[in-house]
Amino acid sequence: MITVHHLNHSRSHRVLWLLEELELPYELKRYARDPKTMLAPAELKAVHPLGKSPVITDDELTLAESAAILEYLLERYGNGRLAPESGTPEFRRMRYWMHYAEGSAMPPLLLKLVFDRVANGPMPFLVRPVARAIAKGAQRAFIGPQLKTHLDYMEAELEKSTWFAGDTFSVADIQMSFPIEAAHARAGLDESRPRLMEYLHRIRQRPAYQRAVERGGPALPTA
Repeated sequence: MITVHHLNHSRSHRVLWLLEELELPYELKRYARDPKTMLAPAELKAVHPLGKSPVITDDELTLAESAAILEYLLERYGNGRLAPESGTPEFRRMRYWMHYAEGSAMPPLLLKLVFDRVANGPMPFLVRPVARAIAKGAQRAFIGPQLKTHLDYMEAELEKSTWFAGDTFSVADIQMSFPIEAAHARAGLDESRPRLMEYLHRIRQRPAYQRAVERGGPALPTA
């Protein structure tokens, strides 16, 4: 039996979504973030040394990292579903987006989250003006331009095909969902990029996506 060690409001939503798309049985073990630090609880370190989510166990295997988990589940249980034929241009695009999601799209989104907390979080009165000036400078000089570049790039790519790997929904779309959700929640993704917004609407309408939300909650906090 596959067990998903699921942290609320995290990347492990993608694992639940894939399992629902494949209609595989699984056990859900829930973990809650610390309400003050928003970090994962210490219990997760008993599952994997990094103490983060997602992590799955399947028989004797313990596996972390979203892309590695999604690829493993497809290889073992997919039976050719949700992946283009190996060696095709669509397969290469799928492989690219599987790595792009975390390797390129997420770093500026994470930086924005960190510097937003620096700018808006509590701190000693004398330090506050300096810290906020540094945070705003980083946002203006680096983070904001990087986010614009990536959002413009993704918007343009969706002009080429309905889904990220081509005209058929694939595991790459599950992997790409989290940075797009994060951009919508906290990085200004809105109707000025209509293809990304329409894409976000389409993935949220998939029955398997909705079942994953029902079981594990939304990928990110809702406003």
